[in-house]
Amino acid sequence: MSLVHGTEIVAGAQKGHYAIGAFNTNNLEWTRAILAAAQHKNVPIIIQSSMGAAKYMGGYELVQHLVRDTIKSMDITVPIIMHLDHGNYEAAKEAIAAGYNSVMFDGHDLDFKENLEKTKEIVALAHSKGISVEAEVGSIGGEEDGIIGAGELADIEEAKQLAATGIDFLAAGIGNIHGVYPENWKGLNFDRLKELREAVPVPLVLHGGSGIPVDQIQKAISLGVAKVNVNTEQQIAWAKQVRKYIEDNKDKEVKGFDPRKLLAPGTKAIQDTVEQHIDWFGTKPVKLVPEEI
Repeated sequence: MSLVHGTEIVAGAQKGHYAIGAFNTNNLEWTRAILAAAQHKNVPIIIQSSMGAAKYMGGYELVQHLVRDTIKSMDITVPIIMHLDHGNYEAAKEAIAAGYNSVMFDGHDLDFKENLEKTKEIVALAHSKGISVEAEVGSIGGEEDGIIGAGELADIEEAKQLAATGIDFLAAGIGNIHGVYPENWKGLNFDRLKELREAVPVPLVLHGGSGIPVDQIQKAISLGVAKVNVNTEQQIAWAKQVRKYIEDNKDKEVKGFDPRKLLAPGTKAIQDTVEQHIDWFGTKPVKLVPEEI
């Protein structure tokens, strides 16, 4: 199966009271692990790259080809959506030109009026090519490719205005953060999530899905979150298993230094992590596959 549009799939998740997992990739091994998890669970999935990961891997076009060609080589049959995570204005345009199916324009660090105008421009450009758009209201705590958010709560009126631009998904700050959650984290603000759900019709996105207790994730999904982003937990699982391989002196065994062997435990850990989150999100198979791109 080729890459597919994401709007209908995420909207279907919202109606079905489950979520689609959005998992970041950083290289070939990560891409294969995420796709393998989706295929094993027989569910649609969003595979996404940040601006930094795309730069690291050689650019948006290379990443898009990597994902598309790996889908073909692995004979993946479930719907896969290729998404740009936390892209600025220029990155969103580059990802659209490179053939991503979905882009996030993150303008939360701009003056809201400028954020709104640039969101409208990205929506018009993306929709002319059948590409989904995600925007952000209320910064997500922590750092993502140099974009730093304090984790404030999304403003309801700003959420309404962003939704009115025609975006397909809305990332909203409800106390969530990127990276590892501190011990004194107060948890998600479900009152604000309920207000957002009542105020805007578009599917809501929960960023910073790594480290949020599963009961809070599932409650957020029950209140209208239809897309959940996960990255840090994959990184931690990867590092733990690669470290164990070396600490167990596996790299000193015959051909143990071969990167295909050294990286294999980390790759398996990513697949296991993605499959676990798919279960947590309650993702369901898609019966009617959208038109392929």
